[in-house]
Amino acid sequence: MKNLIFLTALFFNTLANAQENTWKKLETEAYPGKQDDITFVDENTGWYVNGYGKIFNTTDGGQTWNKQLEQKGSFFRTIAFVDKNIGFAGTVGTDYFPNVTDTIPLYQTKDAGKTWSPVSYKGPYVKGLCAIDIVKEQYINHGKIDYKTHLFAVGRVGSPANLMVSHDAGQTWTSQSMNEEAKMLFDIKMFDKNNGIACAATSEDITKSNALLLKTTDGGKSWKKVYQSNRPFETTWKVSFPSEQVGYVTIQSYNPDPNVKQQRIAKTTDGGLTWTELNLVEDASAREFGIGFIDENHGFVGTMNSGFETKDGGQTWTKIDLGRACNKIRIYKNAEGKAYGYAIGVHVFKY
Repeated sequence: MKNLIFLTALFFNTLANAQENTWKKLETEAYPGKQDDITFVDENTGWYVNGYGKIFNTTDGGQTWNKQLEQKGSFFRTIAFVDKNIGFAGTVGTDYFPNVTDTIPLYQTKDAGKTWSPVSYKGPYVKGLCAIDIVKEQYINHGKIDYKTHLFAVGRVGSPANLMVSHDAGQTWTSQSMNEEAKMLFDIKMFDKNNGIACAATSEDITKSNALLLKTTDGGKSWKKVYQSNRPFETTWKVSFPSEQVGYVTIQSYNPDPNVKQQRIAKTTDGGLTWTELNLVEDASAREFGIGFIDENHGFVGTMNSGFETKDGGQTWTKIDLGRACNKIRIYKNAEGKAYGYAIGVHVFKY
C-alpha cells in the first residue's frame, strides 16, 4: 500500500512537472506578423513591443495585458528594463519598413511604462536599434553592496551599424558607428561592462552577406571577428549564453534556391572565441529567429513556421509549438533557481 501511494504521488508529481515545463500560448492582442521583443523584471512584471508602435504591460505573469502606448509611425523593435520603473524601448527607424516615420532610436520610461520620452545621446546619429542588453556590476557603496548598471544597444537590420552605450543606468548615452566592422547589427550579449558578443552581417546586400559574429573586450570601443559563414544570403540573428563559456546563435538563410534547405546554428564552448556550426533542420521554410537556453544543453529556437527544442546541446532537435516567427526567447531563473521564460513572435508564449 505504501509503495502504491508513493508511486501514485511520484506519477502526479512527474505529470505536474511535465505540464509545468512547457510553452503555453497567452491571450494577447492580435498582430498580423512578427513581434520582436519581450522582457520581464520578475515572474509577473513584463512588457512587450511591436511594429504598430505599441507597448504592452503585464503584472500577473501574462494572464492579462494593458496597452500602455500606441504611437503611430513608430516601429518598436526592442525593449529592456533596469527595474520595475526604468526602461528603454528602441525603434527600427525609417526607410526599411513601410509607414514608419519615427526617427528617434530610443525612448525611456521612469514610471513603469506609463509615459515615454526620447533619449538624448552624444555621438553619430543612430538610424535604428534591434537589441538592448543590461549588465549590473556589483560594487561597494559606503559600506554596502550596490550596483552600477551598464546598457548596450545595437542596430540595425538593413544597415547602418551603430552601438549605443550608457554606464550610468541610462542617464547619459554615447553612440558610435560600427560600419567598419559590420553592415548590420541584430543582437548583443555583454558578460560584463567590457566583454561581449554582437550578432552581425557582413553586407547590407543580402545576396552578398555572410553571417558574422564580433567580440569586444573593451566595452565596445573595438571589435574582433570571431565567426563568419562562407555562404551568401546569410546573417546571424539572436544570441543566448546560458553560461559564460557556452553560447548559441541563430543563423538566418535567405537563399531563394529551394534546394538549399539546411538550417544551422552556431555554438561556442570557450566564451565566444571560437564557434562551430550545428545543423538544426533540413527545411527551407524554417528560417530562424529567436534562441534561448535554460542551461548549457537545454534550449529552444524559433523559426518562421515552428519552434525546436534540444536537450543535448544542439546535437538533436525536436519540433515544438512556439508559434510562427518566434523572434525573442527570454529565459529567467527565480530565487529558487527554477527556470521560467517568455517568447514572442506572432503570438506570446510562457514557459
